[in-house]
Amino acid sequence: MIREKLANLIFPEITKTLSDLEKEYPPRTLKAGAEVTRFAPSPTGFLHTGSLFTAMVAKTCAVQSEGVFFVRLEDTDTKREVEGAGESLLKEMKLFDVFPHEGYMGNKEEGKYGPYKQSERADIYKTVIKQMIKDDMAYPCFCTSHDLNALRATQEANKVVPGYYGAYATCSFLSAEEAIKRVENGDPYVLRFRSKGNHDRKITFNDVIKGQIEIAENDQHIVILKSDGLPTYHFAHVVDDHFMRTTLVTRGEEWISSVPLHLELFNTLKFNTPRYAHLPVINKLDNGNKRKLSKRKDKEAAVTYFLDLGYPVKAILTYLMSIANSNFEEWWTGNKRADLSAFDFNLSKMSVDGALFDLEKVNYFAREYIAALTAQEVVDEYIDYLKYIDDKELLTRITNDRERFTKIMNIERETLKPRKDYSHYALVYDSINFFYADEFQKLIDDQTIEPFKEELSKETVEKLLNDFATKLIYSEGNEAWFNSLKEVALSNGFAQNNKEFKANPEGYKGVVADVAEVLRISVVGSRKSPNLYEVLLILGRDEVLRRLSIIKSLIQ
Repeated sequence: MIREKLANLIFPEITKTLSDLEKEYPPRTLKAGAEVTRFAPSPTGFLHTGSLFTAMVAKTCAVQSEGVFFVRLEDTDTKREVEGAGESLLKEMKLFDVFPHEGYMGNKEEGKYGPYKQSERADIYKTVIKQMIKDDMAYPCFCTSHDLNALRATQEANKVVPGYYGAYATCSFLSAEEAIKRVENGDPYVLRFRSKGNHDRKITFNDVIKGQIEIAENDQHIVILKSDGLPTYHFAHVVDDHFMRTTLVTRGEEWISSVPLHLELFNTLKFNTPRYAHLPVINKLDNGNKRKLSKRKDKEAAVTYFLDLGYPVKAILTYLMSIANSNFEEWWTGNKRADLSAFDFNLSKMSVDGALFDLEKVNYFAREYIAALTAQEVVDEYIDYLKYIDDKELLTRITNDRERFTKIMNIERETLKPRKDYSHYALVYDSINFFYADEFQKLIDDQTIEPFKEELSKETVEKLLNDFATKLIYSEGNEAWFNSLKEVALSNGFAQNNKEFKANPEGYKGVVADVAEVLRISVVGSRKSPNLYEVLLILGRDEVLRRLSIIKSLIQ
């Protein structure tokens, strides 16, 4: 009775019981083997690439087992919270197709197991803690910061494990009567969990990915409710995972050290314990040393880095799946156009060691993905990218003449061996802007057109430009066009091929490729471009002649 009095003194407003909560949040009616997984971010900044990886794995496990994937916002650390971060996280998750089936969805909540924001679940936590106080599983701690600092200094001097435990958990020895007196006196306090563990003993648990792990038992009397009335992470997530009926917790391996505490909380409360799958950390090489992908140091740690550059979402997910399952890439090689959900994902095939983030591999998957798209699909995705970055001017240019832009995007595309020059959409316009007359004029005005080979005289170039204007054949196909180009080359003293040129270098001015380069620079402004014949067709004869005339005037 005395502990009930203490519980009622601390939580007079709480009238619900654990039984009430069990009825309010009953076990889910899902088929056998269906997983209930969650992603539980804190609203403290952008969506980390590692967090996207975690969310992808969690959703994949839920979807493939016909279960439920939900998002819970862990917003009890008010000091670190960034305004609007929660909404941004969910927007980015939606863009990456890892949006939840239920839970916190940014601007709303859906589901019967909410609230899904921890800051709105205070009464649930207090209901559980009230019962814990009655059952002597929790108690008020009146230690000040000065007391705790003195305790740590004593532990360090005695070279013992630091923390609030065992004989060092001084307030755990207060009687209920003493605690009541101090609460009534207005002494400030927090609420702590009464651990019965011993760090000299070991426990074992089975991690879904890493197998059986042996680790020291928890004995820390952790704070479960802070003086501001908000719970700590360790306690809140146990309560939430129970009443949201989570079956599988996927999280980073840095949480392994917390498992003994979490298991003790679940067991003490007689809650069903979810299975834990601790994912490998995504690392990066830094001067030859591995380190965790860092928010502060690595631009690619933020998923917005990829969105801002226009990396295809599927390509990023493909890369993440390749580091998630060892057999994925073999499957992908034969199923490049398939939806990723068709892959039979398995946690047992996940690497135990941390993966190294490889931007080149990301680029590889992205190039392969874009190369496999039709021209219409590329245009659709490019337009979506322009909308995302809010480039109204370029969007207008593309949509005003979509048919022409589609032809540009189809150069060397829908073939057996398509071009693979784009890893992200930010590269597109700078590589094809020469098609637009005003952009070509900028090259002229800025004098950034690449020069012709020094070996070619001004007279030779001028003669080639005249012949390009009068002798090239466009209307009869690529072969006829190339033959006409060779005729121009031969009539101007160029060899048909390298073999012929090498046999008599003094007898020729160069080879056909040198002539093609003069034409390319004259109409593109650069030595590099997509297939030259297709470029000429899209530009049209009149525009080609106009550009040849401009170049001719510049060399005179």
